[in-house]
Amino acid sequence: MSSSQNENICNPERKEDINILNIKKICILGAGNMGSWFVESLCLDYEVAVYDSDATRLKYFFHCFRFTSLNEIEEFKPDLLINCVSLQNTFRSFDEVMPYLPEACIVSDICSVKTGLFDYYQKCKHRFVSTHPMFGPTFANIKELSDQNAIIITESDEEGKLFFRNFYRSFNLKIYDYSFKVHDQMIAYSLCVPFSSTFVFAACMKKQEAPGTTFKKHLAIAKGLMSENNYLLSEILQSPYALEQVEKISKKLSYLIELIKNKDTKGMHDFFKMLRENIS
Repeated sequence: MSSSQNENICNPERKEDINILNIKKICILGAGNMGSWFVESLCLDYEVAVYDSDATRLKYFFHCFRFTSLNEIEEFKPDLLINCVSLQNTFRSFDEVMPYLPEACIVSDICSVKTGLFDYYQKCKHRFVSTHPMFGPTFANIKELSDQNAIIITESDEEGKLFFRNFYRSFNLKIYDYSFKVHDQMIAYSLCVPFSSTFVFAACMKKQEAPGTTFKKHLAIAKGLMSENNYLLSEILQSPYALEQVEKISKKLSYLIELIKNKDTKGMHDFFKMLRENIS
């Protein structure tokens, strides 16, 4: 990605020209971890409803409507729908709810992989906004998000972008603007590289009686990552730009293996210098 492209699509301080928002009623699809966070974060400022087909997942929600029927969403008439279901169910849940939404309702997703979404939105009859809050309950402190990031997709509806920009800014998140394509390219790098490295670590795992500090830190990361949904992990690895990133890891490992085989101390020191420069 060229520097000029980066300047156009990634701008944490970018402002929208819209001053008036018509979003008053919000429906959240899915009462999982992220869905719950959205409900709790929005319910005091907006009229919020949460929908989940599993009624047991709704019993601890307050200050909001709790729906288990799509007909209830139709009666609610939301101005904004935020789809927070698991990645593998995103399109199916959209298909199910679309007939029950008012024409003016903006539809949105928070998917970590955006493959196929632009084409889907082009065919639906609703305005859309696509974002990616780049944190989750596994690693982030949901109560303190000032060091976390969020992405807003540039092709999205202007009113929808402004809503999420204001919302994410209320948590002091850094906000970046990417197109659908560049988002997935960036995610392939920022997620596939650490994910694949962690998978390799976990694949080589054996029990140790006295693991060192570095090992313990890697182990904690691996346990957190492997607590994620299998579909989420596989979708990220199967995204269009993932293979290129994983192949880079393979090439670097092959190079390191050669250095070890040849007992190439100077080569190793040069390699370590390059690594330090990379992370500086």
